[in-house]
Amino acid sequence: MSKLRISLACVPTDRTRPILDGRIQVAGCEIEAIAGEPEEIFGRALNDAAFDVTELSMASHILRTAGGKADYVGVPAFTSRAFRHSSIYVRSDRSIKAPQDLAGRLIGLPDYQQTAALWVRGILLEHYGVRPSSISWRTGGLDRPGRGQRGGLNLPSHMDVRPIDAADTLNDALKRGDLDGIIAPRPPACFSDGAAHIVRLFPDFVASERQYASKSGYFPIMHCMAVRRDVAAAHPWLPAEIFRAFSQAKLMALNELLISNVLRVSLPWLGAHVEEARNILGTRFWSYGFSENKRELEAMVTYAAADGLIGDVFPVEDLFAPLTHDLGEEQ
Repeated sequence: MSKLRISLACVPTDRTRPILDGRIQVAGCEIEAIAGEPEEIFGRALNDAAFDVTELSMASHILRTAGGKADYVGVPAFTSRAFRHSSIYVRSDRSIKAPQDLAGRLIGLPDYQQTAALWVRGILLEHYGVRPSSISWRTGGLDRPGRGQRGGLNLPSHMDVRPIDAADTLNDALKRGDLDGIIAPRPPACFSDGAAHIVRLFPDFVASERQYASKSGYFPIMHCMAVRRDVAAAHPWLPAEIFRAFSQAKLMALNELLISNVLRVSLPWLGAHVEEARNILGTRFWSYGFSENKRELEAMVTYAAADGLIGDVFPVEDLFAPLTHDLGEEQ
């Protein structure tokens, strides 16, 4: 019996490379592997449904699913996670000393529906009482002009979300003082270059993120894998096989972290970092599976509703292929 040939796009990481390079196979499939950066992959997936299987922005997937316009059905293999206290940059000459000081300010971000921004707004609301509507948001390219807002937004009128000039960048606007701060998954060039008055809101962001992890139990989900709906309908077994393959790839990556005779990752105190992560988040600190992550997914949908990205919360089961709901990982 011939194998199903599928295109599969994802960001190359230790968790996905075993799929991309063929060390781990997706059962029943011949893979056309496509490696790329999130902005490129997500744009092609969301605008053109370009891939049979793709890594996908979790916030965009929530938005499209809530609107009944999702070309993809999710697989609960969460290939990207990241704490985001480090992603808030502010001007130190604006008397912004604490998260509560962001209320009433002008804050830039690359894309209002970006998952990193969703998590930051959720943290500001849930832990510091700062409502998304209390901030004026400006969108645009971080260090290069021209990046547009992803389509599909229909925000309520009380949300002040507008683009900056198409020829401008968030970095330059922050450096000039036209913005009070920005939220971005990468440091703006003005921060990296040591420009005056540009600082992180949480200077010791590692300590803040550890405290947040201990309190919430969340290791914020950024991306999931997803199968295009027409492909999943024609081959209903495929989402479960994608889950199994990516679970095996992640397990391979995590096992490499535990090898101590010759470090497999170029980080001198790797063992100590792994031990610390387990102490704070448990041994399954990078978990896949719907049931194990349901509480965190429900938080994300709640944040999306508070942001105005979606009208109402909905069952998070709707985000994922039904045959993946009960799947768990080997340990």
